[in-house]
Amino acid sequence: MGEIVVFSGSSHPGFASELCDILGTPVSPSHRVRFSNDCLQVQLQANCRQRDVYIVQPLVPPVQEHLVELLMMLDAARGASAAQVTAVIPHYAYARSDKKDAGRISIAARLVADLIATAGANRVLTMALHAPQVHGFFSIPVDHLTALTVLSLHFQGRDLSNTVVVSPDLGNAKAATQFARLLGCPVAAGSKQRLADDRVVIDAIVGDVEDRDVVILDDEIATGGSVVALLERLREHRVRRISLVCTHGLFTHDALARLSGQDDLTEIVTTDTVPLPPGPHPGELTVRSVAPLFADAISRIHLGESVSSMFAQVVPPA
Repeated sequence: MGEIVVFSGSSHPGFASELCDILGTPVSPSHRVRFSNDCLQVQLQANCRQRDVYIVQPLVPPVQEHLVELLMMLDAARGASAAQVTAVIPHYAYARSDKKDAGRISIAARLVADLIATAGANRVLTMALHAPQVHGFFSIPVDHLTALTVLSLHFQGRDLSNTVVVSPDLGNAKAATQFARLLGCPVAAGSKQRLADDRVVIDAIVGDVEDRDVVILDDEIATGGSVVALLERLREHRVRRISLVCTHGLFTHDALARLSGQDDLTEIVTTDTVPLPPGPHPGELTVRSVAPLFADAISRIHLGESVSSMFAQVVPPA
């Protein structure tokens, strides 16, 4: 394949710029036009012929707008005779729609995976899919990165002898266990029941958190409803210092204000897979960059090297 060419969609240009700075290549220009009938047109303004093309576009609100833009950019790259087209999707929004849990609904995670492949992607590079089975919905290779190593560095040098990692639900317990091993801590989990998009009930904590420092780990935080419900349950166990860690900090609506208003929540740590919402951000918020991970993965894909070996030591031997 020829040289690397990177294009950015409109959802998170800052991330694409940082990624390209690490790779030592510019963000290639593209042009968007919205017609009077609200249709979108995207033009890639750099040569793609026999190049290794990467299109960076996390699926963040407005998700449908950014999805269509991504599909058009993939189609344009394929039509421009790119040697290989990789969709770099740091946050795959539809990963939560991974099963048919009600009658007559779409399994949107699979549908969107089909759309991405049909549009022209030869490969997908993403991070922290909400459910492992989403990986299998794609008919093309998927390189699935994790931010656990980057997030664990935030706690480097701290005394964690009285700390426990807590997952808001049992579904995220595997990732919480991996994170706990990186920190050298035990793990616990909430027993959660979701009533609506922003309403959950956590009726119990599985594991010992009594009088301990707590690090809450979640893959994605949108409204913050699960975290607030978990905090209420943790207070019953008289926990001490509480840290909140997540990969995808969407913080929709007033989530950041809602979380920063929790007096016993001392810090919020997330990554830059998605842009922060506009407006003031609380002082307890820390953003860790995962652009170096994506840059390393892109270099390995381009050179035909293993991406999975990047994470061979994510879970150290017990």
